Amino acid sequence: MDKKIERKTWTWQRIVLLVLIVAAVAWAGTSIWKDAGKTKLNVETERLLLDTIHQGTFQEFIPVTGIVQPIKTVFIDAVEGGRVEEKFVEDGAMMKQGQPILRLSNPDLQLNYLNQEANTVAQINQIRNTSLLMEQQSLSLREQALDVEYQLDLYSKRLKRNTELYQSKVVARVDFEEMEDQFEHLNRRKKMLHQTIEKDSLFHRLQQDQMTNSLDLMRRNLAIARQSLDNLTVSAPFDGQLSGLTSELGELITQGENIAQIDDLTNFKIRARIDEFYISRIFTGQVGSFDFDGKNYELRILKIYPQVANGAFEADLVFSGDPPKTIKRGQTLSIKLELSAEKEATLLARGSFYQKTGGNWIYVKAPGDNVARKRSIKVGNQNTNFYEVLDGLQPGEIVVVSSYDNFGDKDELILK
Repeated sequence: MDKKIERKTWTWQRIVLLVLIVAAVAWAGTSIWKDAGKTKLNVETERLLLDTIHQGTFQEFIPVTGIVQPIKTVFIDAVEGGRVEEKFVEDGAMMKQGQPILRLSNPDLQLNYLNQEANTVAQINQIRNTSLLMEQQSLSLREQALDVEYQLDLYSKRLKRNTELYQSKVVARVDFEEMEDQFEHLNRRKKMLHQTIEKDSLFHRLQQDQMTNSLDLMRRNLAIARQSLDNLTVSAPFDGQLSGLTSELGELITQGENIAQIDDLTNFKIRARIDEFYISRIFTGQVGSFDFDGKNYELRILKIYPQVANGAFEADLVFSGDPPKTIKRGQTLSIKLELSAEKEATLLARGSFYQKTGGNWIYVKAPGDNVARKRSIKVGNQNTNFYEVLDGLQPGEIVVVSSYDNFGDKDELILK
């Protein structure tokens, strides 16, 4: 007898088909939910500039432009005015310290020196005569004192003898008293002469000091006048190259006028212009470097000029070692000025995207997908090549670093 076979409602084929249908619907729903509210833009890949985030050594630095200058420059001005009588060298000559450059003439200055010299000689002679008279006066007082001493000695002996005779009543009382009075008078005169000699000696010393000071002052004034004459010959203050000499024979040069300058070419410095934005981050001793003739040369900041003009300030940098042998004054150099030490960091290549985003977000390409999605990021310091990534990106991720000007505020870029 045939048995009726009941047909099953849920076969495994139907179950598999149902699972596939549910999965497809779920995937479609998820895609629709993810894409809801998002704006997209189709972009040709070849028109984009991509970069792969990587880990590496980062150092913050800024490029600055510097001009090569002599390590020391001294301007030569005319200390005294005059007419150019003789020109010993030409512009550009290498000078030795003390070597003459120009000789000027100034008749008024020369006449003034001669008059001052004559007055000094006359004053010296007058001081010498006064000193001689004072010495003669001192000798005369000492001579009088010697004479009084002699008279006292004689009267002392006579008074001793007359005292004995007076006691024997051989000498009259009147004669004895006169001799005593004369002896007392000589004693008083002796004291007065000693006081006069002491005062004369003190006065003589004071006068001598005053005359010595006056004589020294006149000699110094004469030396200054002589130095003024010597200044009519303009000389090099140190070894170096002469530049800026344009004076010619017969030309009248006024006092204080600049004649030329001397440059010390034994070494050089670099005068760099730096954007005022970095003025709080620049210090003496800071390091910079540049490449020249295939070699790298290190510099350090020696002096900072705080005055800001046209949005920039200046600083002088000197070589840490020997300068390049072929470097010339006036050359322009591109210098890398370090603002921080080297450190390990996540690096993002510099690009035009920064002008649009300010470093706050970037388009990141999804792995294995042709979609680049907007993502918030945070960048720190920067140099001419990289930004330091602080948050939002990981090494190995691919980002769009070219300009975003044509993308508007789209959330996703569809790469074609």
